[in-house]
Amino acid sequence: MHYSASLHRYDNMEYRRCGNSGLLLPALSLGLWHNFGDIDSQANARAILRLAFDKGITHFDLANNYGPPPGSAEANFGKIFKEDFLPYRDELIISTKAGWKMWEGPYGDYGSKKYLVASIDQSLKRMGLDYVDIFYHHRPDPHTPLEETMATLHLLVQQGKALYVGISSYPPAEAAKAFQLLQQMGTPCLIHQPRYSMLDRWVEDGLLDVLEKNGVGCIAFSPLAQGVLTNKYLKGIPADSRAASHRGNGAIEENVITPQLIHKLNALNEIADKRNQSLAQMALAWILKDKRITSVLIGVSKPEQLTDSLTALQHYSFSTEELQSIEAILHA
Repeated sequence: MHYSASLHRYDNMEYRRCGNSGLLLPALSLGLWHNFGDIDSQANARAILRLAFDKGITHFDLANNYGPPPGSAEANFGKIFKEDFLPYRDELIISTKAGWKMWEGPYGDYGSKKYLVASIDQSLKRMGLDYVDIFYHHRPDPHTPLEETMATLHLLVQQGKALYVGISSYPPAEAAKAFQLLQQMGTPCLIHQPRYSMLDRWVEDGLLDVLEKNGVGCIAFSPLAQGVLTNKYLKGIPADSRAASHRGNGAIEENVITPQLIHKLNALNEIADKRNQSLAQMALAWILKDKRITSVLIGVSKPEQLTDSLTALQHYSFSTEELQSIEAILHA
């Protein structure tokens, strides 16, 4: 069935400026880490993408290795893009990344110029795009000089293969150095993509301050801690959960779901209830409350989850009492 985007797609989404750049991103972005591989339903993937855009989510986030198998998320997205979203290309922000193992041999991983150039060329081909809006180096490479990796990001912008560049999972000191190098080349770093949730707060130990100081945006991934911060685990591990699926590719392990964690989740859920939110909605709202956060990446396995997550945008202010109660639970 032919797709025409909703005429009201921009009515209810909030857009936030990405650092000191001219770019606005939706407060919620759609991540294609899970649920878009060859093992997944393509009809479901298409329904999720259509609903996201209809609700004002203009940013779709991919990486070369998303699947499984690696590359399949980009290829599947490319097919749907060609059939549904081609007329809307200039309304979309499409990002991809390279930095994890993608192919065999010494040139298919990390951060060399050889790998990054080959990777973006492959990504563009899989997706059927002339350029991506944001290209990230996916993780720090201890073996390649940072100068080489950043110079390659700069080169890809010069070549027109990416409009903006970013980095992901870099600790504060390395991030600051990367920003400095890119600034000197004339291709400022647009954005940093770190893992961030109520249960994983490493970015608060300096990274958010570095981003603010350098005018770099921040987009948080795994805001629900791979589904832990939802109502799914309030009574333990259900059989159909990601913890029980042994799916690999970044899914959570069963041993993470301890009795102590389940107790914390239930206590957090009580606060969410009083806010008329689900635990997942409150967890998203909790990240969105920080003005240094440009966008929060959500991954959903069905359209209903997307609709549910969007509700978090209606209420992301917290009273001092609520924040103190949340801290007390998390640190118990």
